[in-house]
Amino acid sequence: MKILILGAGKMGSFFTDVLSFDHECAVYEVDPKRMRFLYNTQRFTRLEEIDEFRPDLVINAVTLKYTISVFKEVIPHLHKDCIISDISSVKTGFKEFYESTGMHYVSTHPMFGPTFANLGALSTENAIVINEGDYLGRVFFLDLYRRLGLNVHEYSFDEHDEAMAYSLSVPFVSTFVFGAVMKHQDAPGTTFKRHLKIAKGVLGEDDTLLREILFNPRTKHHVEGIRAELKELIDIIDHRDEDRLTDYLGRIRKNIT
Repeated sequence: MKILILGAGKMGSFFTDVLSFDHECAVYEVDPKRMRFLYNTQRFTRLEEIDEFRPDLVINAVTLKYTISVFKEVIPHLHKDCIISDISSVKTGFKEFYESTGMHYVSTHPMFGPTFANLGALSTENAIVINEGDYLGRVFFLDLYRRLGLNVHEYSFDEHDEAMAYSLSVPFVSTFVFGAVMKHQDAPGTTFKRHLKIAKGVLGEDDTLLREILFNPRTKHHVEGIRAELKELIDIIDHRDEDRLTDYLGRIRKNIT
């Protein structure tokens, strides 16, 4: 299969490494310096090169802010049977866009962003394949992710964004709060250093991704839940209520086991 990967960032490079020995791959990237270390793949910087390559599958691995605009730029250079795909963490508006193109499409979310995951050992990581769109495209990614050892789940577009509203917004917002109150420590403890590493990773994400997570219509409910828990904890602290604290700790320990 001829596969075109859009973007030579961390995930674009990852997919190139994974696919280039079993498929004929090419990467389209406007900044040629980002393709310096790509191996066993063609490197494109001009749209005309896509015309000549005639890919069977396109994997859009650019940041969320540019995903749809890059699709609009590239689609006129694809043949009608080409399957287009994205790997975005937020799918808001994607179904409507895909259906407006008239193209075959598949949408997935590999939940092992390179910020924290060990890309060489993915057996504890997850991936989501949207169960709408092109059947053969879904089969391709289901097979790929399972061969990588990922735990694969199939959601609709709506189910995906509902799940992401919780699994992304709660840790991200909690990290924002930590970062907002954080002060420099000359002798930080182990827990502090771990939280700081997470905060640096999260805040290193693209602002567009962070905005879309926060502005997901389903996110507010989960943030309000964090606020309610903080209010209860403050009340326990104010009253130095040991019995309530014991019950509170027992409840959250049960949640995380």
